[in-house]
Amino acid sequence: MSTKQALLQPIIVGDLELKNRVWMAPMTRSRAANAENKPFEIHADYYRQRASAGLIISEGSQVSEIGVGYINTPGIYSAEQVEGWKKVTEAVHEEGGHIFIQLWHVGRISHPDFHNGELPLAPSAINPVAKSYTPQGFKDTVVPKEMTLADIKKTIQDFKNGAKNAMEAGFDGIEIHSSNGYLLHQFFNATSNTRTDEYGGSIENRAKILFEIIDAIKEVMPENRIGVRLNPSLNGVFGMEADEETIPTFDYIISKLNDYKLSYLHLSEPFTDVSAIPYLVTNIAKRYRPMYKGTLVINNAFDQKKGNQVIEDGLADAVAFGKPFISNPDLVERFAENAELAAWDQNTFYTPGEKGFTDYPVFEEAKVD
Repeated sequence: MSTKQALLQPIIVGDLELKNRVWMAPMTRSRAANAENKPFEIHADYYRQRASAGLIISEGSQVSEIGVGYINTPGIYSAEQVEGWKKVTEAVHEEGGHIFIQLWHVGRISHPDFHNGELPLAPSAINPVAKSYTPQGFKDTVVPKEMTLADIKKTIQDFKNGAKNAMEAGFDGIEIHSSNGYLLHQFFNATSNTRTDEYGGSIENRAKILFEIIDAIKEVMPENRIGVRLNPSLNGVFGMEADEETIPTFDYIISKLNDYKLSYLHLSEPFTDVSAIPYLVTNIAKRYRPMYKGTLVINNAFDQKKGNQVIEDGLADAVAFGKPFISNPDLVERFAENAELAAWDQNTFYTPGEKGFTDYPVFEEAKVD
């Protein structure tokens, strides 16, 4: 067993003592196939199996009905959903694990089918020209409704209520999903936010909603249990197009996050090849590690070797793994044994039921076979 790996070293995050730096990234799995969009026993089993992760960050969970944009995703805005999530947090804690919930609002990456024919909300009335996964399959997005100031204030309260509900459900903390082309990211980028009021125009105005959400959430939970996720070089996916102001905007946001005592900042490396785009950054960890003074978590396409290396190089404090955790519920144990990883089945990423969700074997079972 190789316990000297950087990934396997314990880490203190806020006031939590985490047993390793192999974190489970948030991943939509579309298993909340019930009228209340609540987690149930299958979710408890899924997260329990992966509780050896230093920290589990749950799948994105919408903070309101208007925040949904994908079929069968769980929410955190109703009493029924809170009760469902309690089963999950209890299961993880019984195994000695820690779990944060990711608070989510998809904004314009949605469809009227989810909202009784009403338009989804967004900073500006600009169609992302993307797809929304509806009960009838993928459908083209539409021109959304530009949010009023009242809509924005209500959304801030929805995030606050989601955090309060998360604490009631027993989560160790929350992660604000400000990434991947969803609502808060839509506010940040000038290509998706053409507002002329206090939430548009300047970089400071476009970033304002995030800091107002953090300030609101601080009223209902400890500041050092709040994480933030960002994807600075996202371009050409999830309806998001970057421009010359994109990186300066994220420079501002990440620098200002130093004013808070957050649990961590979770950054993604580029999802696509941006090397030919002069105004985007190809190595996110390298740019933002010197800029951000708190715990930095990096994500996207890392394997065991690259994960150990990025920590050893001082560019990140932990690594969030996505797909490897789908097919390897005991990913931490496999890393410790330098064992071969099981392959994931992409065909079952978003299908209902246990198949491709809770039926992947653990290392010891695979070894016996």
